[in-house]
Amino acid sequence: MSNAIGTLRPIPKKSGLDHDRKTCPIQLTTFPLDFDFQATTPCASEVVEAMAPFWMEQWGNPSSRQHRRGLSASAAVNLARRQLGDTLAVPPERVVFTSGATEANNLALLGHARFWLHGSGGPCHLISVSTEHHAVLDPLTQLRKEGCRVSLLKPDHNGLITANQLNEAIEPDTRLVSVMAANNEIGVQQPLLELAEVCHSHAITLHSDAAQAFGHIPLSPDALGLDLVSLSAHKIYGPKGIGALVVRDGVELEPLQWGGGQQDGLRAGTLPTALIVGFAMAARMALDDMESRSCRVRQLRDRLWAGLQRRIPGVQLNGAIEPRLPHNLNITIPEVRGVRLQRSLRAGIACSSGSACSNGAPSHVLQAIGRTRTQAEASLRLSLGRSTTVEEVDQAIVTIAEAAEAGRSHP
Repeated sequence: MSNAIGTLRPIPKKSGLDHDRKTCPIQLTTFPLDFDFQATTPCASEVVEAMAPFWMEQWGNPSSRQHRRGLSASAAVNLARRQLGDTLAVPPERVVFTSGATEANNLALLGHARFWLHGSGGPCHLISVSTEHHAVLDPLTQLRKEGCRVSLLKPDHNGLITANQLNEAIEPDTRLVSVMAANNEIGVQQPLLELAEVCHSHAITLHSDAAQAFGHIPLSPDALGLDLVSLSAHKIYGPKGIGALVVRDGVELEPLQWGGGQQDGLRAGTLPTALIVGFAMAARMALDDMESRSCRVRQLRDRLWAGLQRRIPGVQLNGAIEPRLPHNLNITIPEVRGVRLQRSLRAGIACSSGSACSNGAPSHVLQAIGRTRTQAEASLRLSLGRSTTVEEVDQAIVTIAEAAEAGRSHP
């Protein structure tokens, strides 16, 4: 899709009170090139169409099963739950809808750890990785305050951990391990199957934040040996505000909130029918075109990386090139101030220097794999999407190279 798409912006009113305002003329502003599809994605038109009836026409509460509107909404939720379960090869009753992957992570970590803390009253040890998203790291910080001990594994310079590392970190009271399927910044895929073997040999629950992986690479919780899996819709061209936690039978969780007892008491609150329907549609679409889409964006990603290597002396790749998400590239540009680099790129290309949730702070992920703070600030996460074209990739190469050159020439 061309970057000539525009957004409507009101022209400021020169005078008059609010109640005198008439319809303002509008002007078109041009968007930069889109290379931040790991932060979020646009809703697919098919997803919007699938959700449409549930905003106004079929507006019933799925918990109101005494009349037709409620029953209709309940049926839509049940169908969507089955469809989402099918994309993961799990029974629908194991899918718990949440407001997103952040809530799913909190439910998995806080819910399972508190079950052990409150149930046994004994010590509880948790293991994760220093490069996890803050939606995992921050709940672990909270659990430390509640009495849990937390060990964070340090990945190698490629961003990967090993089964041996995990095995050596396990203690007699280790109850839960959390390792993301694919990193949100550098895109590397952790060896979940090997990690699951270690966890299950010690009867330890394994959770994975799969927000960045689901819909982009094959993901079957049971085949990978995962006990808890967090998902997000808006990373796969679905709506914002909806996600899910997939729970293996027998895994105990304490709820984070109480109220109407929905979803077997695990997550109280009225289910958002439209968002759930949209999530299921997005998941089905992602599964349908995953192979062809992955192949295409991988070729574009490799073209982008090759072009940047030609144009920018000393440019460095962050994280292993394989196994890596096909639509992710993360680079460090040497001898350039990060602030100047970001400022130069702002008008021409939409990309980021780290997680969209980091509020511009230097990437803890890059620093964990050996980059300095200065290097982390001069790094870019470039993520491609369904609409990315060869022309956009070639223009991005030129834009980034020119920004790098300008950054070097102005100390």
